[in-house]
Amino acid sequence: MSRWSLFGRRASSQSSGDDPTKAKSFFELSAVDMAGQTVPMSKYSLTQLNYTQLAALDAKYRNQGLEILAFPCNQFGGQEPGTNEKIMEFVKTFGITFQFFNKCDVNGDNTVPVFQYLKHHLSGLLGNFIKWNFTKFLVDREGQPFKRYSPQTAPNDFEGDIVELLSKQAPREESKEEAKQE
Repeated sequence: MSRWSLFGRRASSQSSGDDPTKAKSFFELSAVDMAGQTVPMSKYSLTQLNYTQLAALDAKYRNQGLEILAFPCNQFGGQEPGTNEKIMEFVKTFGITFQFFNKCDVNGDNTVPVFQYLKHHLSGLLGNFIKWNFTKFLVDREGQPFKRYSPQTAPNDFEGDIVELLSKQAPREESKEEAKQE
């Protein structure tokens, strides 16, 4: 017996004694593909896709000046309930070495200044609102917001924009005035 998933892929029924209706998420399940391989549905989650691709982009372009900054948020279905320590423990399983900041609010009265600024300069489909985890912003070396990407936009899909910005701008050097202040 088989069924179709929301992704349009054919998924085999679970054959174990586990009750799939007790899963907290679709992404906790697995299915056997047509080649007989067990495939975890987490492979199709935004978390897996984004962390894997962001880690690869970081490794590829860090030496050219790319800085990836992550701001965990628990405002979307309670998906980030852990402490900062638990979050870091989890993301390290993806080989992530880029900068993470404290868990914060990106919408509402307690929105952190970073997201007040970004949303003001680059509104999305829903206007001045972040609709879900993994909304991404690309900012140039001078701190100017360049583009905003939806959670469903895979990081590899905007690699061309990253390359464009990196090729247009030489690495920012400290001005003499900034050097004096240190």
